[in-house]
Amino acid sequence: MAGGADAILIPERPFYIDELVRHIQRRHERGKTFSIVVVAEGATPAGAEVTTGGETDAFGHARLGGIGVFLEGEIRARTGYDARATILGHVQHGGTPTAFDRVLATRFGVAAIDAAMEGDFGKMVALRGQSIVRVPLADALSESKLVDPDLYATAETFFG
Repeated sequence: MAGGADAILIPERPFYIDELVRHIQRRHERGKTFSIVVVAEGATPAGAEVTTGGETDAFGHARLGGIGVFLEGEIRARTGYDARATILGHVQHGGTPTAFDRVLATRFGVAAIDAAMEGDFGKMVALRGQSIVRVPLADALSESKLVDPDLYATAETFFG
């Protein structure tokens, strides 16, 4: 949202390519000469999955990827518009760290070293409120952290 995306596609919400294409075409008809579609790895068209050819990750999950390139082709084929996929690396995901980020990273590092020195393994350090706490890995991995549906609904307000 902060980057000015015209559509955001996430794994939690399967999307319809036809609806995305119509959205882009409506923008074009209103004089918008470009659209920015942000696509998270793992975003999938309804009823389909885009993977890297059957590969799996260390946990046995399908290795995801290629959705941006796939959509580039679909948008170009269905609209005739020029479409380009830009794949951001992990460094780009977070932006420039703030002073708070740097101090927090230092606090995390110190807390992790303290836990290791105390032999308190099988845990990760986390921020709760303003405190650094140790969280058992089993608890941290017990459920996926999904996008807040209310936040996504707010973003959708601008996609129509």
